[in-house]
Amino acid sequence: MSGAALRISSIARHLLNTASASAHSKLTVRAMATAAVSGSSIGKLAAEETALLVCDVQERFRSVITGYPAVIDTSKRMLRAAALLKLPVIVTEQYPKALGNTVEELQGLIPEGSPVVAKTLFSMCTEEVNAAFDKLPAVKKVLIVGIETHVCVLQTTLDLLERGYEVHILVDGVSSQRLGDRSVALQRLAQSGAFLATSEMVLFMMTKNTSHPAFKGISALAKEARPEQLPPA
Repeated sequence: MSGAALRISSIARHLLNTASASAHSKLTVRAMATAAVSGSSIGKLAAEETALLVCDVQERFRSVITGYPAVIDTSKRMLRAAALLKLPVIVTEQYPKALGNTVEELQGLIPEGSPVVAKTLFSMCTEEVNAAFDKLPAVKKVLIVGIETHVCVLQTTLDLLERGYEVHILVDGVSSQRLGDRSVALQRLAQSGAFLATSEMVLFMMTKNTSHPAFKGISALAKEARPEQLPPA
């Protein structure tokens, strides 16, 4: 090989190495940014430190929310699972005077003594809900189902993240009138540090083992027929 060819080869190797280092640097920065958003947690769940929030699943929304039967079905499953796993439950209703109360399918499943809070604030984090959380010092993680993904669910999540809670959005149990709003909201929630999950995913994560006392009940819930499901994002 001539001297000129050797010099060209050396320059090419240098450029390739520089490009590789630059790509690695970008990946590292991206990974660091992701870690900074999500914090140190990898999203594992334990029932003893987890609460369920049911956001505004009310009668008036039946005809306007896309996939509302799936939202109701997932909310029912999670309320029944909450009883098996002894999860605290908090329910809100957005201006029930005009929008009605929580749908009939859920009312009989809300554990006795659980807060059912009327609100006008979009976020669930009203004074009453904050007071309920103050009485649950063991709770560090929150599961959310309800509507609308891009309004009340989003604002609730941001408030909870700001207070230091870890938030898991159950994508098979949240929706909006328009799927576009729901899709962008799920992306925004993930960007802000919430974990996206399904109801079945979190339930088996909390049982962890077939020897768990609630496993048979949770397994039976997972096997039940479901209405048409919402898209993942």
